[in-house]
This record gives sequence, structure tokens and C-alpha cells, in this order.
Amino acid sequence: MSVSATSGATAGRIPGVTQPMCPSRLVLEHVTSRWGVLVLAALLERPYRFSELRRTVGGVSEKMLAQTLQTLERDGFVHRDAKPVIPPRVDYSLTPLGEEAAEQVRGLARWVERRLDAVETAREAYDEARS
Repeated sequence: MSVSATSGATAGRIPGVTQPMCPSRLVLEHVTSRWGVLVLAALLERPYRFSELRRTVGGVSEKMLAQTLQTLERDGFVHRDAKPVIPPRVDYSLTPLGEEAAEQVRGLARWVERRLDAVETAREAYDEARS
């Protein structure tokens, strides 16, 4: 599926996400990355300070969280609010675009949680057939 130039796309036609040159692939990668999904889902609950968010998204390193937040901010999903106080205070929240994306990935995450038993059964059957 492609988007025509008359519907807001750049000149010509933009190939669908399955095509190698589709510009939406990179955005999809950012939103659906391991940490991207977890950050978006957490921020859907409420705004967080960096250290709170790091504790909430268990297992993420400081460096990876900073990179993920910066990427999501650049894409327009996350708002970074730096308060001019001492000590510095930075809050992260979702933009309206980020809320839309977060709802989508949260739906997928919940589906995975609900269907985990079926996935584990399929894995066991696969492994048994291969051994």
C-alpha cells in the first residue's frame, strides 16, 4: 500500500512499510523497539522523571534510556520538560502523537501477555519436532 502525493506525502508515491525504502520503517523501529515499547507504555500512565522512568522500565541502562527518550522526542512522541531549578528537574511525558502510538503498542503488549501460554506451547511443539 502506498500514499499518494495529494494526501500529504512528499512528491510522488511513498512505498509501504514492507518496502526497503519506506521512510516509515525507521519510525516503526523506534516505536516497536524493546525499550521504545516499554517507555511509551510507562509514559501512558503518567509523566516521569528520568530516574523514576528508569526504575519503572526495569533492566534499561541509563545510556539506553537516554537514547530512547531522545529518539522518541525527535520523532515527536515524547515531550521533555527541563525545569530551571537546582537540582535540575526534567520530566518526560507523551505528546498527543505519542499517546496515539503508546495506545497502539500497549494493545500489542497486552495481547502478548494474554497469549503467552499459546506462544510457549507453540515453542515447545517446535522444539520437540526439531529434536
